[in-house]
Amino acid sequence: MELLLTGTAGDAGWPEPGCPCASCLTRPSGRAPFGLVVDGRAAYPWTDAPPGYRAHAGGLGLTAPDGSALLYAPAGAPPPPDGPGRYDAVLIDLLERPERLGEMRRAGLVDEGTHVVAVGLDHRVRSEDELARRLRLWGARAVPDGAVLDTRVPPSPPAPAPRRTLLLGGSRSGKSAEAELRLAAEPYVTYVATGPRGEGDGEWAARVRAHRVRRPAHWATAETTDLTGAIGAATGPLLIDGLGTWLAAVFDEHAAWEGDRAPVERRCDELVRAWRHAPRRVVAVSDETGMGVVPATAGVRAFRDALGRLNERLAAESEDVALVVAGRPLPL
Repeated sequence: MELLLTGTAGDAGWPEPGCPCASCLTRPSGRAPFGLVVDGRAAYPWTDAPPGYRAHAGGLGLTAPDGSALLYAPAGAPPPPDGPGRYDAVLIDLLERPERLGEMRRAGLVDEGTHVVAVGLDHRVRSEDELARRLRLWGARAVPDGAVLDTRVPPSPPAPAPRRTLLLGGSRSGKSAEAELRLAAEPYVTYVATGPRGEGDGEWAARVRAHRVRRPAHWATAETTDLTGAIGAATGPLLIDGLGTWLAAVFDEHAAWEGDRAPVERRCDELVRAWRHAPRRVVAVSDETGMGVVPATAGVRAFRDALGRLNERLAAESEDVALVVAGRPLPL
């Protein structure tokens, strides 16, 4: 199957005419609205498929006479109700819900031999550079308008993901959202929540609910402070959010705010060893310390110092470390 993408943007193109947003104003060149021709014979939408071609998935999928199949997944499109079971090419709007790609991988519709191409591109992403960064994280790619794809040629394998990623940031910096973005297109992820559920604290409960709503529905959740055990027993990617609440729980458990802090140091040592030997991909979120006022009490100062040391030790054992500021990751 040969695919000619005459356009790769959303319905209004990118940049969108007359739009004053930063994304549209700073684009050096444009992308035309989505357009697709298959084998020089079938143009989307294929209301009348040529002889030998079969439309499916509510008109979004097409199977060629040789059995190769493609799926166009625009924004808002539900999962295909029918189809071949696996697609040779998926043209998908990933700026809307990148977790849809994870759902397709989980269902076996997309595998390593599937060409995954992002379409519907527009000013929901701030630049081509940011688009390329996200697509690398998701194992997808973008192509220019006019590109031709041959599904008989296997796609290039994606670059291997880092085993250990540490994301630092201040309160409301966007570090949790960035961590979720890193794993959005994975078929299996366990979200390790280290904080309290929020019983009796309306503000904290609202934060927990916001995180739950934002996470992909197919992710598993584990609420635990046994990070050493969770990392060692992992069978798929983990997202740990976050190390600050974990350390606070450890301080509580060992009454270390005013008492002996040696048990806290041992727990940190155990976590660093588990992180070093992590069997599966792990992304952890932590609070960057030391950028504000000096805490007024000795116990809080000890907590700040312990978290700073833990961040430094985990960063030294990580392939990927970034500081998130105003929603933008700065590689370290």
